Amino acid sequence: RVEAFRDAASAMEQEKEILLEMIHNIQNSQDMRHISEGEREELNLTANRLMGRTLTVEVSVETIRNAQQQESLLHATKMIDEIVNKLLDDLEDAKMRLMSLYGACTSDVPAGPIDQKFQSVVIGCAIEDQKKIKRRLETLLRNLENSEKSITLLEHQKSSVRQSCNTKQD
Repeated sequence: RVEAFRDAASAMEQEKEILLEMIHNIQNSQDMRHISEGEREELNLTANRLMGRTLTVEVSVETIRNAQQQESLLHATKMIDEIVNKLLDDLEDAKMRLMSLYGACTSDVPAGPIDQKFQSVVIGCAIEDQKKIKRRLETLLRNLENSEKSITLLEHQKSSVRQSCNTKQD
């Protein structure tokens, strides 16, 4: 029963993360640009209210770690944070580095290189922490993918506007 209880709490933690990501994605979706200002304002107010209510829920499953596991977790988190902090400087490099970290966390054969140093650090973490690190990397990569799609759509819209302006001038 204890393990079932911990599993249920972990599932609730994950569900909270998923809900927050969904609300964030809705707020930043391209579809928000294609609705009226009033509808957009109403949706943003609703999304902010839901975000606030979701953030009031605190679910925490503590992981018992020895000193070496604690050190490994701190090191792995620091490595990820360093890449995230450099995201805006070089988006493509950060994405490749995150993919190599993710490749180190998965048992599947990754499409690209594996960060061996990160893999050895993650192996030193508790199993629950390994799963959380992998989920964090999945979320970061998914958010990057969504950001790239938004940027591509915006660039496409800009080029379409430029073309229509050039056609009108001719």
